[in-house]
Amino acid sequence: PKLFERFEDHIVALGNLNEYKSQELSNISWSYSSAKESHPELFKKIANHIIASNDLSEFKTQDLSIISWAFATADESHPRLFMKFADYLMALDNLNGFNPQVLSNLVWAY
Repeated sequence: PKLFERFEDHIVALGNLNEYKSQELSNISWSYSSAKESHPELFKKIANHIIASNDLSEFKTQDLSIISWAFATADESHPRLFMKFADYLMALDNLNGFNPQVLSNLVWAY
């Protein structure tokens, strides 16, 4: 729909996404993929913002899993984003903070 295009155009035109929290990025990603709306530039903007982040610890486990799920569901390939997430996950001492739904979303996305 045109409304999705309008939102995408606005977000993509922003200089950066620094005002967006991880949950907001997660919600946007989820919304577009669930609605089966293909907007590669929006997904690219979100991915590049996350890649540029120095610290993924601000991301809740659910946000990481939903963003991963959304990119995979939307068939938006972004290897650098998935590598950033994988590096972060591998550096964790354990995955005790990851509930079964979060883990299943991550496994499915990869």
